[in-house]
Formats: sequence, structure tokens, C-alpha cells
Amino acid sequence: MKILLTGVTGYIGKRLLPVLLEEGHEVVCCVRDASRFDGSRFRVPGSELTLIEVDFLKRESLEAIPDDIDAAYYLIHSMSSSIGDFEELEKRSAVNFRDRISRTQARQVIYLSGIINSEALSKHLSSRKAVEDTLKQGRYALTTLRAGIIVGSGSASFEIIRDLVEKLPVMIAPRWLNTRSQPIAIRNVIQYLNGVLLREETFGNSYDIGGPEIMTYKDMLMGFARVRGLKRKIWVVPVMTPKLSSYWLYFITSTSYKLAVNLVDSMKVEIVCSENDLAGMLNIELIRHEDAVRMAFDKIGGHGVLSSWTDALSGEKLSGGISRLIDVPEHGCFRDIRKSTIIDEEMVLDRIWSIGGKRGWYYGNWLWEIRGFLDKLVGGVGLRRGRRDDNHLVAGDSLDFWRVLYASKEEKRLLLYAEMKLPGEAWLEFRIKDKALFQTATFRPLGLWGRIYWYSVIPFHAFIFRGMIKRIAK
Repeated sequence: MKILLTGVTGYIGKRLLPVLLEEGHEVVCCVRDASRFDGSRFRVPGSELTLIEVDFLKRESLEAIPDDIDAAYYLIHSMSSSIGDFEELEKRSAVNFRDRISRTQARQVIYLSGIINSEALSKHLSSRKAVEDTLKQGRYALTTLRAGIIVGSGSASFEIIRDLVEKLPVMIAPRWLNTRSQPIAIRNVIQYLNGVLLREETFGNSYDIGGPEIMTYKDMLMGFARVRGLKRKIWVVPVMTPKLSSYWLYFITSTSYKLAVNLVDSMKVEIVCSENDLAGMLNIELIRHEDAVRMAFDKIGGHGVLSSWTDALSGEKLSGGISRLIDVPEHGCFRDIRKSTIIDEEMVLDRIWSIGGKRGWYYGNWLWEIRGFLDKLVGGVGLRRGRRDDNHLVAGDSLDFWRVLYASKEEKRLLLYAEMKLPGEAWLEFRIKDKALFQTATFRPLGLWGRIYWYSVIPFHAFIFRGMIKRIAK
């Protein structure tokens, strides 16, 4: 069957794609920027994978979608977007998608939404419901799966809980930690998404999907601590406002402030499944919360994390795609260029490809941490996003407060773009040529403040960049 997959650069899409290919489907992947999606990572012998560039906010680009598809997955989500109102963006994307798919041969659209238990919905869940209502109006059968908290390596909720539990032996937490939820393992989510595909008894229906346990967020934190062998104390206080709660999440965890605000808004609403027989119909064995956490750490330990919540582009600078940023500008820029002779190219390449995350930046890590903290203070991403995999990088990956624009071990080149808050734009490039390592930091200032910024950090750059290239090349 020919399946259209949207949101393929996001957390769920990257997990679902290999399953569809293993099933023998021909998969057409919609991406906004083909240069940031490495399809070779997912190809299965005998399978067929096609990439098309589509921006669902631009109706004309949807004409690239083929007419002869059998079904489509709608996995587009804008909650963490820093560009405009995510509700308006989600509605416009859904309308454009609905109108185009209605002109194809698709019999079914599968939509992953959120559990809706209350009339007083959060902004996030209200937007999800509006998208569902929009998609229902198409000339195809809609199957909606409504999930709660998703537990899996790289998911936003998993990484936030991990940050809280592993960093704070004692927590004084907001009262929404007593809100009930029904967390579900990412493996079960993918089983549901795959299981309902072109299954006619699911056409026109919506299903809540969750794990076998109803838990509070406090229960989840304590369960995570038990799996990790950590003793933790949590006191819930009623005095923390939603705004204070958002700042609490933002500064302690790796989440962005925009996402923290929307998460806190959602966490005030109970999300418990309405009963249905879908798990039995699809023969799915539901995974308990603590088992899901263990499975997630097995993936992390085996370097098998396929996707992370940070994969999706959300910053305004990256809204036009990463391909336009690969050509590093030369005019009107400041540069810090360094060169070091090397002996073992393979060893140096491995060091470059392992930079950031838990390994740090090889020199002056405390200064990198201060820079990350300052970025958080002004609403930036900070240094805590880390990296999806400790040893591998591909275009589109997040790397602390950088985004990977280009990564080719064959060409011996890694190019990063800064997502931190800056009065300008910044690139950092590593390239090996003729037994020498070239390390180039480029900054294109924005106005007078950009120039002041560059000259103010020159002493730190001299210290950090000189030490970093020596450590990488030695």
C-alpha cells in the first residue's frame, strides 16, 4: 500500500517510519526541508521510500502529494513553535491538508491527538480538538487516536521527568503534580498507529489510548526514581502559579519556555482514557509505566534512540529550513579561524562527531555552561538539550544550543548553526583537509549590538576556541 507520512522529522514520525517500511508499504514522506532528513537511515531492503518537500502552511506546495495514496498519517504539531500562535498555525495546516487529501484516492487519515476529558480544555488540547474537527470534514474516513503522556527515550515528557528526578533529590513542586494521567509507552503508541492502518472497523472512530495504570505526575516521578535507584522527596505546595511553574520547568529541565508554558497549561487538566476495546482488537499488550522507563534506558544505553522531541524545527531562524543556512556568509562577518596539524584523521573525526552533550566541548566546559545559563535567562534554549546519540550526528539534529546543518564523515565536515539568543547569527565549522583540522567560528552581527557583542566575547573566544582545537587535534 502507498502511505503518506507527515511529521516524519518529528518524534513520532521517525519511530513510525521504519515500522511501515518493515511492513512492506511504499511510504511517501512529507518534509519541509529535504536536506535535514537522512532517509538512508531508514531504508529497508525491498521497501520504497520517497521524499517530497511540503510546507503545510503553503497550499500550493501540497500539490507535490501524489493522488494515488491509500492512506495518510497526520502527525503535525506546533505546540513548541516560537513563530506566531500555534493554534492558528495548526488550524491552517489542517485545513490545507484536509483539502488536498480529499482530492486524492486516500481512504483513511490517521490522526494522533490528545485525550480530552474536560470541557475546560487547555490551550494545547483545545487546539488538538479543533484540528480533529477540521480533519473530520474531509472526503475520507478519519481515525483519531488520543494519547496522554508518552513514555519513551527522547520524548519531551520523558526528558523533563528525567531532568527533574536526576537533578533534584528534594522537590518543592506545584500542585499540578497531583493531576491524574494515564501514561503510555512509545512502543504501544506505534503499535496502535500501525494497527489501525486501513482497518475498516476503525474508520470514522476516535479512541483514547493509554497504558494500564492511572497515575499522578508525582507517581510518575517517584516511579522513575525507583527505576534509577534514586531516593527522592517531593512536597507539593499550592502557592506556585502557572507562570512560576513554567519558569520552574524551564530553568531546571531542557524544555523551552514556550513548551513549558503549554505543558503546565495541559498538566492542570486530567487526562484519563475512556474505555474502549481497541487494544484487544489489535492484540496489543499494554506496557506498565516503570517497564516503559526501563525500556527507554535500554535504548539510551544501546545508542538506539531514533528520535528526540528536539528534532522538530521550532525556532524562527530555522523556519525557512536549514538548506538556506548551509552556505556560510563571507561578507559583513567576523571570524575566528584556527588550524592544527593532525596525525590520526579517524580519531579526530570521532572526537568531532562526539562533541557536546555529556562529553562537553573538550575545553572550558564551565564557560559553555555559563553561556547556556545566560541563554536560558533571556528565553533561549540553553545548553541542556544535549544530543540524540552520543556518537552519531545527522543534519537536523540538535546539539546543545546548536543545530546540525551538515554532517559528512566522508567529506570530513561538520557545520553547526547557533540557536541561542544572539544579536546576529553564528556558525561553527569543523573540517579536515590535507592532514590539518580547520575550526571556524563565523558571526554575522545584527546592527550595533551585534558588533558590541562580538568584541565583548573576543577574550573568551580566544581562550575557548584555542583550547578546544588543541584538545580535539592532539
